Amino acid sequence: MTRVLQAGRVEPVSGETRSVVVFLHGYGANGADLLGLADPLGEHLPDTLFVAPDAPERVPGAPMGFQWFPIPWLDGSSEEEAARGLDMAAADLNAFLDALMVDEDVMPEQVALIGFSQGTMMSLYVAPRRPDPVAGIVGFSGRMLARETFADDVVSRMPVLLVHGDMDDVVPPQALPEAAETLQEAGFKEVFAHVMKGTGHGIAPDGLGVALAFLRDKLSF
Repeated sequence: MTRVLQAGRVEPVSGETRSVVVFLHGYGANGADLLGLADPLGEHLPDTLFVAPDAPERVPGAPMGFQWFPIPWLDGSSEEEAARGLDMAAADLNAFLDALMVDEDVMPEQVALIGFSQGTMMSLYVAPRRPDPVAGIVGFSGRMLARETFADDVVSRMPVLLVHGDMDDVVPPQALPEAAETLQEAGFKEVFAHVMKGTGHGIAPDGLGVALAFLRDKLSF
């Protein structure tokens, strides 16, 4: 049984939805945390609807915070609980994306994912295992889960932009080249990377600019 993800949304500037960007937030945040990016992005993507679901689980001890799955070294959960949480969250996100495409009458190639931290982990885990490729993934400050089985699990391949701060003390910057290498070894043809200089675990203006250029290219119809 999947859990229904509640999502905030920002309507297209033009009033017409020709593409959708889905924001997937990080551990302990919520959908509203990234939905603010819709304003600077939306003026350059006027036909794009922006949606930002809350992850399915509350973070213990953080009433406004959500998680996609438990993180053992942060919350004391077991590896088994984390793996089970990931599987459940993947099913939740797949159901959300399926319903979104029906409700908004868009095809997978009209949908892009933007993840931050744990949201990037979800994007890179879920999208390549779906039957049809989305338009692209932008992954900020995250890493790839289950790298050892990724190539065997891939069903669809899409363009991916990985962005990371070189001073990130939460998710090591080395996670970017590791993810890029895993994607390329699995046959992904369009893998792009951008390092935000002097940036910690966050999104700097230059990283957002690179993401916008990527989205304008992949969501142009």
